[in-house]
Amino acid sequence: MAISAKEVNKLRQMTGAGMMDCKKALVEADGDFDKAIELLRKKGQKVSASRADRETTEGVVLVKTNDDNTEGVVVAFTCETDFVAKNDDFVNMANKVVTTAFNEKPGTIEDLKSFKAGDQTLGEEITELIGKIGEKLDISAYKVLKGEAIVPYIHAGSKLGVLVSLKNVGSSDTVAAGKDVAMQIAAMNPVAVDKDGVDPTIVEKEIEIGKDQARQEGKPEQMIEKIAMGKLNKFYKENTLLSQPFVKDNSKSISQYLDSINKGMTVDAFERISIG
Repeated sequence: MAISAKEVNKLRQMTGAGMMDCKKALVEADGDFDKAIELLRKKGQKVSASRADRETTEGVVLVKTNDDNTEGVVVAFTCETDFVAKNDDFVNMANKVVTTAFNEKPGTIEDLKSFKAGDQTLGEEITELIGKIGEKLDISAYKVLKGEAIVPYIHAGSKLGVLVSLKNVGSSDTVAAGKDVAMQIAAMNPVAVDKDGVDPTIVEKEIEIGKDQARQEGKPEQMIEKIAMGKLNKFYKENTLLSQPFVKDNSKSISQYLDSINKGMTVDAFERISIG
């Protein structure tokens, strides 16, 4: 059947899909708009499936906190190319993702994609956008953080985001202190807040590495364990947040820096998400 330009434009306005895609969908659907929309969705799902093995190393990281800064979310919405990451439709979807994550605080990424607003789930909307843009898009990371004072930070370029939870803040300037600590986390990528938070498997691996290094250096066997523990303590100092030297003042650790701002202030948790 003949499909008018007005009908094609109407479907385009409804879906955001390309003109030729809209025309083909309407022809295939014999002018039925609901069926044409379903066909366009299927096209999006097909594109999504065909690009499932593609890497999404571009995109944006976004953060959102509540008014009293006791809750925050950080998400990474990713794509294949930097060009698409700057596309208005992509940016709008990224903002919708972080807003939905903040409002609903689902347990997992799949739960987030399953959230339904209107006729479609968030995942279905993303799939539809894949059909329009022609690239793989994905929510590649999502974290929630709650605490006494949550401070967000987005690094230049919007490909790295951090949430920091400060404890015992008192009346100090938590935003400035939190930003400093967040920048530290962005730059130094600590494995945990302190040594108690380090995964036991990492600890075991570092001890074994320390022992192997000591043996290769020809150290006496009775000294191996002590040397390995010394190397482990060095690992803690370099790789756990509170023990790391403060990047703005290496004479202080992060723990000492925070204590100097407000006695007893510390970090009890953080989340760091990066793309690429």
